[in-house]
Amino acid sequence: MRKLSGIFLVGLCVGAIGAVVVTASHGTVAAPKPIAVTEAVTTMSESATPTPTPTPSPTPSPKASPPPEKKSEVDAAALDRLVPGGHVSAVVFDRERGAATVSAHADRAYTSASLVKLLIALAVLDRGGPAAQVQRMLSRSDDELASRFWSSYGGPAIVTGWAKKIGLTGTRAPADPGRWGDTRITAADVVRIYQYMLAHAPGTILAALRGATERGSDGFRQYFGIPDAAGQQPWAVKQGWSCCGPTRMLHTSGVVGENGRYIVVVLSENPSSVDYATGSKRVTAVVRALLG
Repeated sequence: MRKLSGIFLVGLCVGAIGAVVVTASHGTVAAPKPIAVTEAVTTMSESATPTPTPTPSPTPSPKASPPPEKKSEVDAAALDRLVPGGHVSAVVFDRERGAATVSAHADRAYTSASLVKLLIALAVLDRGGPAAQVQRMLSRSDDELASRFWSSYGGPAIVTGWAKKIGLTGTRAPADPGRWGDTRITAADVVRIYQYMLAHAPGTILAALRGATERGSDGFRQYFGIPDAAGQQPWAVKQGWSCCGPTRMLHTSGVVGENGRYIVVVLSENPSSVDYATGSKRVTAVVRALLG
């Protein structure tokens, strides 16, 4: 996420990153490995799996004792240690089970940076706006298009309206109505945005997230987090980054695995003394811990 054109200027240190914009999208491997997830106590609702009724047998065998429950190797404290001096929140939601397998600081609020573009995209498409430009805004994280859509489709009302429609409990419109990237979000709410998007508007948006370019329109490398950590597993992502305050935000979000089975969201905040390269590696380390 960057501020742009006087509406949302972000002072990115792109000199260290490089000016070359790589626009090639990633490929999908035909036979990905399954994600290894760990169980953790979650603040999100979980659906219990009914226990099957055993078939009566004339000569029943003694029932074997169930194996001991596997303890979580990923918890909030372990993730916190990967972002020293900063904050991190993470949720992994298994769409097949309808439950979160990992949830850490899921309701902590962060500045959204470019993740608010998911709501902007929903608002534009809902009103029949230009799908091709929406895809470009998402895949290249184009701030100029985001600013144009923000002004044309309701500004802060995009956030308040869609938060009410989707049921987002921790999402807030920016205090300055022109600074869309200052929208406040939580990891739990970003998961809800993906759940709604995948159920009601998967085509245009998901195609854009699958085609995310390695560098954003400003030259920032946006393959940190999920893309760098997922290996051969297919993914579709929307990333976010911002600066120019006492802290730097670096967020990764998307779906991972066959048929987009897992929604993965990691939000992070680092002191401004932490450079982007270090912050990006920290987010990637968190995602690796989540995926196993």
